[in-house]
Amino acid sequence: MQHIEFFDISHFENNYYRVKPLPELGSFIDFFWETRFDDLLEENPEGFSDALFPNIGYTYLINLGTPFVMQVGEKKFNMRTDGFLPRSKAIECYHKPGNRLFGIKFKISPIIFKTKVNFSEYKEYIYPLSYLMEQSVIDKVKKAATFEERIETLNEYFLSLIRSYSGTWDAIHIVSEILQYCDRENDFTKTVEEFAAQYKISARSLHRYFESTTSLSSKKALQVLRIRKAVQQLAGNPEDFKYGDYGYYDYSHFCKHLKQFLQKDTVSSIQPHLKLLQRVSNKK
Repeated sequence: MQHIEFFDISHFENNYYRVKPLPELGSFIDFFWETRFDDLLEENPEGFSDALFPNIGYTYLINLGTPFVMQVGEKKFNMRTDGFLPRSKAIECYHKPGNRLFGIKFKISPIIFKTKVNFSEYKEYIYPLSYLMEQSVIDKVKKAATFEERIETLNEYFLSLIRSYSGTWDAIHIVSEILQYCDRENDFTKTVEEFAAQYKISARSLHRYFESTTSLSSKKALQVLRIRKAVQQLAGNPEDFKYGDYGYYDYSHFCKHLKQFLQKDTVSSIQPHLKLLQRVSNKK
């Protein structure tokens, strides 16, 4: 059994706990999440997989159960412990009875306040989470009795990193503001050069800021944000979908980006781009 993002919406809404962070962490963290698969795995003892398409940011994975398999792009990893997962590629997690995962979905990790990390160096694999988070914090999260206790522990941890930081916020502030602006205003026609001029920096500096904080170039990050927003509306509210609302200059331009975004070998047989386009075929 396979669940696919944007298609099996009820699965992703009902079989994962998701909670927003404290407001002070909202520029950094999208949400905390935890699997709740007991009933589903009892019904499907052979297991199942969850396939997700590219995103901006990255995820910290904390393993609360037995080993599991995670696929990043075309590479599969046998995961026995905790990992740092780049989200710039399509991923698929293979779940079996005994698996239980807790995660933190980041836009930008506050860990850069504590450790000089260039996230552009973390793109191709799953990396040990201990590279970026103290083992003592990971252990405390694992020992917590409830989902709520885990969130409380991590809210306190990340807030302490932010409040104790005395360096420059320039890269973080600029990248966060641009992402929030584009997401809020649906403005995906403003160029990287225009954003750079607005903040009185060079386009090259802005590109470097994005790579160091999100692992993606400024152009790529905004492209992913745009297509994800478009697909979310197309999947959930197709009757109101207009490709022009997302800065695509014609239907073929949107179709090209949609097909590229939904490319994944394990879901290619259902031709996901065509299934979604059927919902708006009368809008050409």
